[in-house]
Amino acid sequence: MNKSLSYPCHSAQQKGVGMIEVLVTLFILSIGILGVASLQFVSSFSNADALNRSQSVMVAQQLSERLRASARMSLIGDGLVVDENYFNQNLYNFNNLTCNSTATNHACFCLAHPGDIPDCTGGQCDASEFASYDAYQASCSAVSANPSVKLGVSCDDNNNLDAEACSAGSRISIILSWPVESWQNIERALNEECNVNEAEPHDCVRLDVVL
Repeated sequence: MNKSLSYPCHSAQQKGVGMIEVLVTLFILSIGILGVASLQFVSSFSNADALNRSQSVMVAQQLSERLRASARMSLIGDGLVVDENYFNQNLYNFNNLTCNSTATNHACFCLAHPGDIPDCTGGQCDASEFASYDAYQASCSAVSANPSVKLGVSCDDNNNLDAEACSAGSRISIILSWPVESWQNIERALNEECNVNEAEPHDCVRLDVVL
C-alpha cells in the first residue's frame, strides 16, 4: 500500500525574512560608508597640512641658501653678514606692491615680474636690490600652493651696539605660517611661535640660520 508523504509548508512563516536581511545589510553598509566618508574628510585635512608644511620647508631652505649666497664679510666684526634689507618686512608678502584685481597674490604679482621689483636674473644688482629680489621670489614660492601663507625673516642680533642690523654670528629666523582649522571638534595643540599676534589658529615652519 503506497503512502504519500506530505511535508508542511513553511512559506507563510518565511514571509518578510528577505526584506529584513536587506534592511540589515543596508544598515551595515551605511555605517561603513559613513566611516569611509569620515576617513576621506580627515585625509583631506591631513593632505592639506602635509602640502603646506612640505612647501614651506622647501621655501625656507631656498631662502636660507639665498642668504648664504648673498653673505659678505662683516666690516665691523669677524664673520658673515647680509644686507639689512633682508629684515625689512615690507618686502615680504607683497606688502610693497599693489594689485587692482581681486585675484590671488600669486596671480597678481608672480605671473609677470613687477616693475617695482629689481630684476636680478642677470646678476646686475647691488646687495640691497638682491635682498628685495630674493624677498619677492621667496614670497611667490610661499603662496604658490597656499595663498594664505605668510613669510617673515628676522634676526636675533647678538650685538645691538654696533651699526649692523644683524651682526656676524647672529641667528636669522625664517618663518612661514598659515591658518589652520580644527576638525571633528578636536582642538589642535598650537605652537605659540606660530600664533604671535594672530587672531586665528596658525601652524608654521621655522628655520634658524647662522651664517
